[in-house]
Amino acid sequence: MTGKHVVVIGSGFAGISAATHLAASGYQVTVVEKNSTPGGRARKFETGGFVFDMGPSWYWMPDVFDQYFESFGKKVSDYYDLIRLDPSYAVIYGKDDTLAIPADLGAFREMIEGLESGAGKRLDAFLFQAAYKYQVGIHDLVHKPSRSLMEFARISLLRDLFRMDIFQSMSKHVRKFFKEDKIIRLMEFPVLFLGETAENIPALYSLMNYADIALGTWYPMGGMHKIIEGMVALATEKGVTFRFSSPVTQINVVNGKAQSVTFGNGETLHADVVVAGADYHHVDTQLLAPSYRNYSDNYWNTRVMAPSSLLFYLGVDKKLKNLLHHNLFFDEPLGPHADAIYTRPRWPEKPLFYVSAPSVTDPSVAPEGKENLFILVPLAPGLTDTEALREQYYHIIMDRLEKLSGQEIRSHVVYKRSYAHKDFMSDYHAFKGNAYGLANTLTQTAILKPSLKSKKVSNLYYTGQLTVPGPGVPPSLISGGVVAKEIQKEHQ
Repeated sequence: MTGKHVVVIGSGFAGISAATHLAASGYQVTVVEKNSTPGGRARKFETGGFVFDMGPSWYWMPDVFDQYFESFGKKVSDYYDLIRLDPSYAVIYGKDDTLAIPADLGAFREMIEGLESGAGKRLDAFLFQAAYKYQVGIHDLVHKPSRSLMEFARISLLRDLFRMDIFQSMSKHVRKFFKEDKIIRLMEFPVLFLGETAENIPALYSLMNYADIALGTWYPMGGMHKIIEGMVALATEKGVTFRFSSPVTQINVVNGKAQSVTFGNGETLHADVVVAGADYHHVDTQLLAPSYRNYSDNYWNTRVMAPSSLLFYLGVDKKLKNLLHHNLFFDEPLGPHADAIYTRPRWPEKPLFYVSAPSVTDPSVAPEGKENLFILVPLAPGLTDTEALREQYYHIIMDRLEKLSGQEIRSHVVYKRSYAHKDFMSDYHAFKGNAYGLANTLTQTAILKPSLKSKKVSNLYYTGQLTVPGPGVPPSLISGGVVAKEIQKEHQ
């Protein structure tokens, strides 16, 4: 044991990851969480026999989860039952115009060859490059703390960076290989939530296509919160203490060093090191005295944020047809919706949307004979969010969902809950109500992201989706490990 006490603020993926790595290295670790349950955006709630995952619903990059548990001598199967979905998901382009994406690579190749002659062969070349980017990106670059350019100075890595197309857009890259609109939209889909259009996202992120097509789409039986349950169980085994319903209101700094954190009830907790897994902007601007802030208001206001979301959690009193576990509705052009998110922020006129029906795969998340639906509409952060707007968009989406799936749904909804900007801000202090963190643009990559280490408080560190390596569940898992290593180097 080091004898040093680390306080981790926030029990999302990154916070629990950091806590577990540090506890396994001998630190005393307490995770403090403002909400009553762990998981951050990956919390769950239950009502009337329905079990809803509140946030993440896609399980990609299974190797990252494997490596996380293996680093503690464990296996994923010790904590949850993981299955591969086949088909992986459905893409709905219009009425009676749906592609069910097969899990088998050969079948996928045949499918796109049927859409565009020669596309199957070009897919192999596309995935060959994407696999290289995935190997270097996910197994090397994202594990760097990005505190200095010297981390990237070795000749082999500089060569890798040029091979990884960081200066070419994803849009141009995809169009080098494919011409058919349906294939292009399919290939550009994985970057939709990275925080910019495919025209402005580096082609490095074709690594997401490799994760999608080659590594597959998976599901932990019982729901995505099973990952959190497993992580909490492992953390507890390693000695981590969890405190829930304990919002931190202040980080107390003396002579450039954090001494303790103060809770909403006035209680203080001593800390030798503080790790902020909560929203970076909130911690920087609300929990620290102004003289200890890392960044100015102007800095934060000029950051490009990934989208927010309008979510609906629906319990339906019958089984539905023509829906898979994951369903992407691309029946309207992406351009106007992307413009409403990234260029001229507003509520979109004809939104694209996503529907998850986990009860298609997992009967435990809905009562027998009923369906569990999770609907997501990506939106610009910082929008005015009212109940009237939510209801308006509920009917816009349901009109199209019923038409495209060929069935009545609204009259069978027995439970309905909406969630959007105001809720993200209330529950997670999310900057501008964002759902996914900081956009992965070229000017917000690696050392250009908010630093994982405070510039003015010697024992304050940050982890999660507003710092390196970026948004998403696998990067958040990695983020916790990266910050833990930095603390071990500097605070043994």
